[in-house]
Amino acid sequence: MNNKILGNKGEDIASKYLLDNGYCIVDRNVHFSKFCEIDIIAKDKDMYVFVEVKTRKSENFGSPFEAITKTKFNHIKTGVLSYIHEHNIKKYRIDVIGIVLYPNLKIEHLKNISI
Repeated sequence: MNNKILGNKGEDIASKYLLDNGYCIVDRNVHFSKFCEIDIIAKDKDMYVFVEVKTRKSENFGSPFEAITKTKFNHIKTGVLSYIHEHNIKKYRIDVIGIVLYPNLKIEHLKNISI
């Protein structure tokens, strides 16, 4: 399974997880530049939630969350600020969903992250 397929599978799992937990999916894979893509934009009641999804086949080489570097977070934040300005959004947060596929599916949701 290549990285693109793995990432898409993780985003599909994360979208289903969010829907099952009462979120509404607004958009997916929104590009702002070659450095910034927001994986999922959702709404949790009146709060916009910008979700970065990190997927790993297993935890043999670390947690999915370890892939969120300060640089990566700053690119995400830049995209989020652009989106909220363009759409006049007042209430928002940035979340990360980490997914491990094997040996058993594991989904972790960190809300309102900052680095």
